[in-house]
Amino acid sequence: MKAAVFREVGAPLTIEDISISKPGPREVLIRTAAAGVCHSDLHFVEGLYPGVTPMVLGHESAGIVEAVGSNVTYVKPGDHVITCLSVFCGHCEDCLTGHMSLCQNPETRRGKDEQPRLSQGDVPLTQFANLSSFAEQMLVHEHGIVKIREDMPLDRAALIGCGVTTGVGSVFHTAKVSPGSTVAVLGCGGIGLSCVNGAALAGAGRIIAIDMVDSKLEMAKTFGATDTINGSDGTVVDQVRELTGGGVHYSFEAIGLKTTAEQAFSMLRAGGTATVIGMIPVGVKIELMGSAFLQEKKIQGSMMGSNRFRVDMPRFVDFYLAGKLHLDEMVSKRIKLEDINQAFVDMKSGSVARSVIMFDS
Repeated sequence: MKAAVFREVGAPLTIEDISISKPGPREVLIRTAAAGVCHSDLHFVEGLYPGVTPMVLGHESAGIVEAVGSNVTYVKPGDHVITCLSVFCGHCEDCLTGHMSLCQNPETRRGKDEQPRLSQGDVPLTQFANLSSFAEQMLVHEHGIVKIREDMPLDRAALIGCGVTTGVGSVFHTAKVSPGSTVAVLGCGGIGLSCVNGAALAGAGRIIAIDMVDSKLEMAKTFGATDTINGSDGTVVDQVRELTGGGVHYSFEAIGLKTTAEQAFSMLRAGGTATVIGMIPVGVKIELMGSAFLQEKKIQGSMMGSNRFRVDMPRFVDFYLAGKLHLDEMVSKRIKLEDINQAFVDMKSGSVARSVIMFDS
């Protein structure tokens, strides 16, 4: 099958023929229909996060089941599914205490003495996030997918696999935004726009979208932002405080930068909570004003929106089909697998919310 292979930090991905194994006892083979190009993939290409190469990236995807291994009863060939990198075992401490997105049990992956899921000749290829969706097929553990209704367009469904679940989930589950509260979202890419959308669904009274690209701020208004701020002049915190009379109840950092994480904390009102969603590069430290903790201000992280994806994603599909979740507007480009490197260029320029690879086009 064709796949985009990541071989060297800073180098373009190459389109190559690779092999995929047959489904094992609890594995599912999926024909990839669509895969979103997420900033998390770019972090690995740029070396901001470590990874073992050669690797097939991609983790925001949807497709159709082609085959299942023994012991799989959840899906059958022909089912439409969304993938999720929060693969869960179902019986570790994290899973049993309701924190499935934190599961790290290695049993959901193949062992070193087993045939790799992906290979090229005798060389194993690293499966990114237990998925590797920049490929025509995926072989995943059955706990890495969720069935969805077949009237859901798969290119829109793919976005739910990461960006939407991360953004909306961080609002619903991680921060637990309450109706009538004030919210600020720093960064209006796919995840940030999903935060804005989630805050609107949660009933936030005021939602302030912050970005340095005016077109993204205009898009944020269609997702539910009541106010927008262009952060290019460096007075973001002052502007938020002025708009809200002292700061927001909740802030969400959806970029992954030291500066914006610190701003997210600084713009809180007393008792407020900042949630960092963006992937701050490994080794980077953030600095906070210690006296702020006397005002019960809090800062926290969020892993994939603290999701329960087997429950959340079908609900998000229903939200979309009911016109409450704005996925059509999020798809800036539909591209071919061969266009993956240009998609990264577009992402870095800030000109797109999401590029989606279409495998059937």
